[in-house]
Amino acid sequence: MPVARQFFRELQFLRRGREELSNSGKKESYSLFKSFVALSLVLLCLWAAQWQFNRALDRSDRNSKIESHVAMKPVSLEKVVSNPALHEWKTVQAQGTFDLKNQILLRNRYFEGVYGFELLTKFTDTQGRTFWVDCGWVKAGKNALTRPELPKLPDGEVQLTGRLRLDTSLPRGAFFAIPSNQAEGLVSKANAQSGSSTENYYLDLISGNDPLLTPAVPAQLPELSDGPHMAYALQWIFFGGLVIYGRFLIRRDVLSREEL
Repeated sequence: MPVARQFFRELQFLRRGREELSNSGKKESYSLFKSFVALSLVLLCLWAAQWQFNRALDRSDRNSKIESHVAMKPVSLEKVVSNPALHEWKTVQAQGTFDLKNQILLRNRYFEGVYGFELLTKFTDTQGRTFWVDCGWVKAGKNALTRPELPKLPDGEVQLTGRLRLDTSLPRGAFFAIPSNQAEGLVSKANAQSGSSTENYYLDLISGNDPLLTPAVPAQLPELSDGPHMAYALQWIFFGGLVIYGRFLIRRDVLSREEL
């Protein structure tokens, strides 16, 4: 692998420098300790580069999965609920009724720079499964005391079309590889706020058999870019090279001082 080859080249560079210093008969104080610190930093940089490289691969796989599943034709929810993780982002169809008494507004949602909420409504299909439906973004009121204007939803049995989503599916930022709090998924938030229990998936509403089921601002797809991970991986390799170069300068400075 490129990272491993870079590591061995830098290790050989340090070894040659040590041999040259030994052959010259000159000694450097704490040379082993300095080399150990440099080697440790290089290993840390290479580990970080490998981690960023793997993150880039994972993100690329995720983007490919989303693109392929979104492009598929709608299927019945019944066919995918046995393994939602395998079918996430696919367009599904479900028949049932909304529970209009169980609606939640999730805060801190923006659309084109405008503050608003994500409207979640509980839905029960004809098979008795209860899950949340993301009915899209709604603009916030003029102030904190003004209730936002909610879109009207049908109160009878409807057939809706939406994208199947998991509770926590999108990657979240974290320091190194420490996972973030998995209780912060959309379903977890909705259940915690309403004090209820539902399926571990939800639907992003797209349309339905009633015009009221087409959100003015539907839930958006995530940004399907490769992100900066590959660039970060190269930066870590560069940092490792700087450590090697710095160690070389220290050894050269010792030789220069003893020659004076």
